[in-house]
Amino acid sequence: MVRGIIEGKGATRVTRKRAPKAAQSRPPPASAPAVQRLQVDEGSEGQRLDNFLIGLWKGVPKTHVYRVIRSGEVRINKGRAGAATRLALGDEVRLPPVRTSPAAEPGARPPAPPREFPIVWEDEVLIAVDKPCGVAVHGGSGVSFGVIEQLRRARPDARFLELVHRLDKETSGLLLIAKKRSALLALQDQFRRRETGKTYAALVAGAWPASRKVIDLALHKTLDAAGERHVRVVDTDHADGRRSISLVAIVAAWPGFTLLDVTIKTGRTHQIRVHLAHEGHPLVGDPKYGDFALNRALARGETLAGHRLERMFLHARRLRFEHPASGEVIELEAPLPAEFHTVVAALERFQARRTTNA
Repeated sequence: MVRGIIEGKGATRVTRKRAPKAAQSRPPPASAPAVQRLQVDEGSEGQRLDNFLIGLWKGVPKTHVYRVIRSGEVRINKGRAGAATRLALGDEVRLPPVRTSPAAEPGARPPAPPREFPIVWEDEVLIAVDKPCGVAVHGGSGVSFGVIEQLRRARPDARFLELVHRLDKETSGLLLIAKKRSALLALQDQFRRRETGKTYAALVAGAWPASRKVIDLALHKTLDAAGERHVRVVDTDHADGRRSISLVAIVAAWPGFTLLDVTIKTGRTHQIRVHLAHEGHPLVGDPKYGDFALNRALARGETLAGHRLERMFLHARRLRFEHPASGEVIELEAPLPAEFHTVVAALERFQARRTTNA
């Protein structure tokens, strides 16, 4: 009776349909990976197929990459290809659907901030920058990003940017970056064949003997439980030793210190630092192989009349190589950083005072 009075005889009853709870809470389905077809450009020309896929499929285990290649799902110009197949300019690469890990998805990790570095040389195939101390050359091992990631962000239109060689995070100076794969391969081949000249400015403790011009010692690299690298000199017949050659020339000498030019003929991990320390003249400021008491005194400004040195005195100051395109011999130089000039000037003044007092 009550319902009839409210609705009335000719009233229209409105019924609201409520969506099922499951439909309300279910997120829209994610789009599944699809087959891709890519065309090889200059940036990937000459690259092995496996390395190309590893770089493209971030977060996909290498074992899975090789499994996909062996299955024949990856095609080049509609034909099967092996892991060692070299990509040619204009090739069409068919890529099957592959899910990357969530960590590799865009936005999962904050992108590297864009940054340009002091340019020493740049042309159509390579860049030489003067890397500052404290900047890694690439991300990894607890470092989110380095020079190469920042440079790529600063140059989004660059089709190819790759490191030719490496420098320690604490080492400043000349660093080569290839803008074409052909330049990368040519320059790396020169480094492997020891046809480049890499000279470092190194300040060591003590008086370096003028007769000691060549250090030819085998080095062995190990990792501790925390993943920290350690390098030591070993006998030449050591199973895991690698021959390492450094050429040493005295640039200047002061009481208690010697400035050296060290040209490396091999590029082993921590080569200069370990060679110099083994000779009894550790690199000034070296936190791993150096004289820790001297380093502390320099960092506090106790050794050089108020001048502090809080970093390792190692700078890649000169680099000689054959240009990968023209064949011209290029020799580049990067001046000493300002803090090194300050130290050298302080040593010069200290020596001048001693000479005057004598």
